[in-house]
Amino acid sequence: MGDRIEGRIDGQLGAAGDSGPENAVERTLTRLRRIDSRPDPTLAPPPAPQGDAPATPLTLADLYRDHRMRLVRLAVLLVDQSATAEDVVQEAFTGLHRHWSGLRDEAAAVAYLRTAVVNGSRSVLRRRRTAREYVAPHAVNARSAESLAMLSAEHQSVVDALGSLPPRQREVLVLRYYGGLSEAEIAAAAGISRGTVKSTASRALDTVARVLAERSGGH
Repeated sequence: MGDRIEGRIDGQLGAAGDSGPENAVERTLTRLRRIDSRPDPTLAPPPAPQGDAPATPLTLADLYRDHRMRLVRLAVLLVDQSATAEDVVQEAFTGLHRHWSGLRDEAAAVAYLRTAVVNGSRSVLRRRRTAREYVAPHAVNARSAESLAMLSAEHQSVVDALGSLPPRQREVLVLRYYGGLSEAEIAAAAGISRGTVKSTASRALDTVARVLAERSGGH
C-alpha cells in the first residue's frame, strides 16, 4: 500500500512539470525523505503506553531514536561522506546533552540539532578546503546507500548535481526539500535572513538546471 501511495505522489509531482529544476529537486529529495522516514528495523520501537498512564517526559534517547537517521542523511547530503556525517550528528547530540536543561521541548530540541548539523557540516567543509582533501562523493553507510539505491537514474543525477553546488546553496535546497523546512526555519537553521534564503534558493536551482543540462548533453 505504501509503495502504491508513493507512486501516486511521485506521479502527481511529475505532472506538476517535469522539466523545471525545482520540480526535479523536490521530487528527488521528497522521495529520499519518505524513504528515510520509514522505521529503522534495527531499532526497537518505543514501549506502548499502559492504560491511562501519564506520558513519560521526552528523553535524549527518544530524540536519538526518532531523529538520528534523518539528521545523518541531512549531513550526508551536505558533506558527501558517511563517517563524517555520523561524527557531525554525534557532535550535535553531544551539544544537545550539554544544553538539555533548557531544551525540554521537542520542537526546540530538533531545531537545535538541525542548526548544529548545519554548522558542523560547514566546519567540515571549511577544514576540507583548507586541507585540500579529496573525498569521494556519496560514500554513504548501509542504510543511506540503500536509500540512494531506491532512487531512479533521474533522481540520482539530481543528487549528483546537488553535490556540485556551493555549500550555502546546497544547505538551502537540502533543508527546504529534504528537511521540509519553511523559509523562516531555514533562515534560523542556516543563520541567514529570509531574503537570503529566497535568493540563494533561486541561484541554486539555476545552477542545478545548468548542471543537469550539461550532463545530459544539453538535451
